[in-house]
Amino acid sequence: MSLLEISNLSLSIYETEILHDVSLAIETGEIVAITGESGSGKSMTALATMQLLPKGAHTTGQIMLRGKDLTQLDEAALCKLRGNEVGMVFQEPMTALNPLHTIGRQVAEAIRIHNPALGRVEAETRAAKTLTRVGLPGDQFPLSRFPHELSGGQRQRVVIAMAIARHPRLLIADEPTTALDVTTQAQILDLLKTLAKEDGMGLLMITHDLAVVADMADRIVVMRQGEVVEQGETKHLLTHMTHPYTKMLFEASAHQVSLPEAPSPQPLLNVENVTRDYKLPRKTLFGAPGHFRAVNNVSFDLQRGERLGLVGESGCGKSALTRAILGLEQVQSGTITLNGAPVFTDTKPNLNVRRKMQVVFQDPYGSFNPRHRVDRLITEPFYLLPDPPAGAARAKAIDEALIAIGLSPADAQKYIHEFSGGQRQRIAIARALIIKPELILFDEAVSALDVSVRAQILDLLADLCEAYALSYLFISHDLSVVRTITDRVLVMKSGEIVEDGPTEDVFQSPRHPYTRDLIAAARMLPSVEQEHAHAHPG
Repeated sequence: MSLLEISNLSLSIYETEILHDVSLAIETGEIVAITGESGSGKSMTALATMQLLPKGAHTTGQIMLRGKDLTQLDEAALCKLRGNEVGMVFQEPMTALNPLHTIGRQVAEAIRIHNPALGRVEAETRAAKTLTRVGLPGDQFPLSRFPHELSGGQRQRVVIAMAIARHPRLLIADEPTTALDVTTQAQILDLLKTLAKEDGMGLLMITHDLAVVADMADRIVVMRQGEVVEQGETKHLLTHMTHPYTKMLFEASAHQVSLPEAPSPQPLLNVENVTRDYKLPRKTLFGAPGHFRAVNNVSFDLQRGERLGLVGESGCGKSALTRAILGLEQVQSGTITLNGAPVFTDTKPNLNVRRKMQVVFQDPYGSFNPRHRVDRLITEPFYLLPDPPAGAARAKAIDEALIAIGLSPADAQKYIHEFSGGQRQRIAIARALIIKPELILFDEAVSALDVSVRAQILDLLADLCEAYALSYLFISHDLSVVRTITDRVLVMKSGEIVEDGPTEDVFQSPRHPYTRDLIAAARMLPSVEQEHAHAHPG
């Protein structure tokens, strides 16, 4: 008998079908990955397993956990089961944790809720052991810490500790590494794999990226539009995939774009000996405040028409450097110039320089005002211009920008909620392009997208480089993306540039140990042709 066996599961919400005839099984100690694009039904399958379904949901079929049909249990029985026999790790740890409670209290609560007779001290002792087990030892991470005092990866470890505190038989991890940098992602995946093997725990891993689970999962289940289209043992599925959708996902995960030849070098952006400090709280009432050096003596050039990548872990100083380049924050020392003009003049930002730079943010929906139509949203940069186009000239600029990013001029009259995530990112790119800036900064612009949508956006950037000779700084923690979309790459660690060189040279022959660690941590899928070559040598 399987640990978890889902048979012919169908789910509808207010008569709208979400899942159709889903069947899969997980054995004790087995790692099964469900993959597919957003809206494929991955998370709803997990929520159905936990019986955490929204109002109006109706299911048919069976969800058997160790011989018990979860669909037939009442809420009291399910509450005893959740966290005790089935644990869940959610995608965003900061929303899964209570910001008002310490990490020790939250892990102890997960233990005591299923054992009310257990004393507070004993629960905290067990919480400390569990946190140590997930890589948060008490001498470095006391139970008294709050979630905001931890990094993203550390917060995710706390959520994992809460999920495994009662040694559940089944652990469900829903996109647990999406927003993490490559080294932290590798650590979290290795931790989950170790916990599953040590505890003999079944692990259901939900992800949209095949590269994340290709060397971790024992079996892969591919979902599309609420149905399982293919499943099998990982190595066999990756080398003998039969469904066109699976092949598309695989190719998108390893997608490579072809950038046009960069023009002859002409100086555009110059960053020279830049240092940026932030004040820290006073440790004593009359003591001087300390400072944290986020950017330490950074220097580099970006040529006109060059596509430059900037990579590094969270907290390495990428964002602080970006804000300084944009003239949003003043640096303590050093200079930043665009076309020879300083971004800052004395203590004030130089607006004539700032208007020549635009940004594409990670979350396109969060960077738009949902009350305005697309035509107004993408023309916001016109307010930077001394003489913005109006009337027919404005309408023409809107049409050209939308056509350039693969949308229709008719889309100008729609609201942002009417578009998919990929279309929203295209609109964000249109907003950046509309005043034809000299430099665009892409800040994790594709990290939140499905692999197929990400591939489309990267192809779009390559096309725009051909049409507009774009100059950009591409900031990302995803090395596979940086490798295909840049000519040159900077590697940043602890506020310093530790490596700088042509992209392929850095990836093929990294000089700095930190760069080698980043590349080793990155899970990059080979091409379909390479996989088949390995499967059928000679």
